[in-house]
Amino acid sequence: MESTTAQQPLHQTFNLLKWTFGIVPVVAGADKFTNLLTNWEHYINPSIADILPFPASTFMGVVGIIEIVAGILVLKNPKIGGYVVAAWLALIALTLLAGFNYVDVAVRDLVMAISALSMARVANIIE
Repeated sequence: MESTTAQQPLHQTFNLLKWTFGIVPVVAGADKFTNLLTNWEHYINPSIADILPFPASTFMGVVGIIEIVAGILVLKNPKIGGYVVAAWLALIALTLLAGFNYVDVAVRDLVMAISALSMARVANIIE
């Protein structure tokens, strides 16, 4: 009984992270099509924007689809989804840092990537 009680905070923390990294990417991904939260095209590294063979809005639409799929993957399989979201957030942060644009957002994305990685590691313990 004691080990179940001792693991309860771990399960609660895991569920909080799972729902966070499930819902937030879906919302952010959907917003790539509406720009209600922000104009996402501003976050594209100018070096990348210059070489795109299509408009920035199309690129952000693809990004949105990837984010929605990643969020759903976290909800369905947090062991794998956590690694996908962690890698995705790290990649976003690196592109922001490469252009030295939105450094504050890049740092936050790196912190979230570490959190998503931690969630995936915890999923391997409790699931």
